[in-house]
Amino acid sequence: MTRSFLIFPAALLATLTATAAHAQAPYPNRPIRVVVPFAAGGPTDAATRIVGPRFSEYLGQPIVIENRGGAGGATGTELVAKAAPDGYTLVHGSSGGMAVSPTMNPRLGYNTLRDLAPISQTVNVSYIVTLHPSVPSKSMKELIALAKARPGKLDYGTGGAGTGPHLAGELLNMMSGAKIVHVPYKGTGPALTALLSGEVDLTFDNLLIVLPHVKAGRVRPIAATGDTRSKLMPELPTIAESGFPGFSASGWYGLLAPVATPKEIVAKLNADFTRALRSPDVSDRLNSMAAEPAPTTPEQFAAFIRSETEKWAKVVRATNMKAE
Repeated sequence: MTRSFLIFPAALLATLTATAAHAQAPYPNRPIRVVVPFAAGGPTDAATRIVGPRFSEYLGQPIVIENRGGAGGATGTELVAKAAPDGYTLVHGSSGGMAVSPTMNPRLGYNTLRDLAPISQTVNVSYIVTLHPSVPSKSMKELIALAKARPGKLDYGTGGAGTGPHLAGELLNMMSGAKIVHVPYKGTGPALTALLSGEVDLTFDNLLIVLPHVKAGRVRPIAATGDTRSKLMPELPTIAESGFPGFSASGWYGLLAPVATPKEIVAKLNADFTRALRSPDVSDRLNSMAAEPAPTTPEQFAAFIRSETEKWAKVVRATNMKAE
């Protein structure tokens, strides 16, 4: 009994000492899981894997990327929103899941700014308005004039209802007074096929997807949807420059944590993530996929998400837009 009594406190003391040492270990002290709420191989996944190695280097811990697709990004995002707020489970999400889905689906299992802590925006991705050669317009002004002369006769294809290109198209309709009809497809590939065949008149899509067909003369680009011209096609004006000031529609990605994550951990993640984004090799690779690096502070990212949510909520409600 005496021996057992003496050993028990020693074992307990060792356990408590180890626990205290672990609790006091500086963050991070183990691998960090980054959930991508889409299938592997998509643009959000690609951007995550470009930034990941440099981010891991600066953090000093492995980054484990986990693809959890489903419900337009909502499945993986909700998983992270409900995870322990310890800095070891993050989500690298997109504009649709962060700023559009909460409006389109009031029953969503999370609210972005209520349930998630913004760390930093990653990139902006501008879309390109691309026409089938049978459409005679050579500029955005000509396209809108044609659409107004033929209300409901022109149409645009996208990879689905509620996607960034769909929102861009409806914003253009609202700002211009035109009525270009939306035709949703099950993915960007089928939408591009429809454009190439002339099944639809135009698309709003990532430049990298249409660039080979632009070079081959199969389609005609007339404008970029973002705030600035694309570095891959700087001669192409923006829609805002083409007679519709204030027009801006871009996809974006960003890194977020569960909302109660300590501020010092969020600050550490922000510092290392933005440092990774500014690395020349990472920046060059992102630019090559038509994505503009856009590192921010957590506060700037939160304000941006809020403004994007308000902006697209107006479009969603005005058009009675529904998720597929």
